[in-house]
Amino acid sequence: MLKRLFDSGYKELKKARPIADKIEALSLDMEKLSDEELKNKTSEFKTRFENGETLDDLLVEAFAVVREASKRVTGMYPYYVQLLGGIVIHRGNIAEMKTGEGKTLTAVMPAYLNALNGQGVHIVTVNEYLAAREAHGEIGEIFRFLGLTVGLNIRALSAEEKREAYACDILYSTNSELGFDYLRDHMVLYKEDMTQKRGLNYAIIDEVDSILIDEARTPLIISGGAKQNQNLYKQADRFAKSLRN
Repeated sequence: MLKRLFDSGYKELKKARPIADKIEALSLDMEKLSDEELKNKTSEFKTRFENGETLDDLLVEAFAVVREASKRVTGMYPYYVQLLGGIVIHRGNIAEMKTGEGKTLTAVMPAYLNALNGQGVHIVTVNEYLAAREAHGEIGEIFRFLGLTVGLNIRALSAEEKREAYACDILYSTNSELGFDYLRDHMVLYKEDMTQKRGLNYAIIDEVDSILIDEARTPLIISGGAKQNQNLYKQADRFAKSLRN
């Protein structure tokens, strides 16, 4: 009784269950679709969004599509608890999932849904290995199967490669690299040289407690390039010698 009254997480799950039930009810309909019909759902959702439907309106069908796509691409079929986690994440809340409940696959559903508006989604991980594994592995293949582009933002990329990555529908990156890109963008002379020109739409943060609490204690420091001051001394010397009483 006390949990029902005072636990906000319990209330969020209670709201999410009817939605998850609707997603479950579409499973048979999605199974009947061919691969091509399943892929075409993405363009259908985008058109419906442009015609006035909201992402919340599309949520049930979009999650059901991702669920079926995941089964065909990876052999993994999101469980009911993962549907609940995806709904909670879409609403901007933190989903605490136990080891083995599949948080990586859970994040695919809200990421796909929020990429349908064409403004991009950032999936933030704690290190480059995890980011590369998801972007190039089976999880990234789910997005690509459904017609979305997937980018990877790592330290070794050039500025042009980073701009291409940021232009993708789904971007995998580490929290530190996103921070350093932000700092570097505030040091460029021209707007076209910025890497984060697209703007910020939606982000999913893996290990959110580590990134937003533990990692946030370490400041990101960046320095500008070495300045060439030799000519300034020569110019000052010539100017001083040219002065007359």
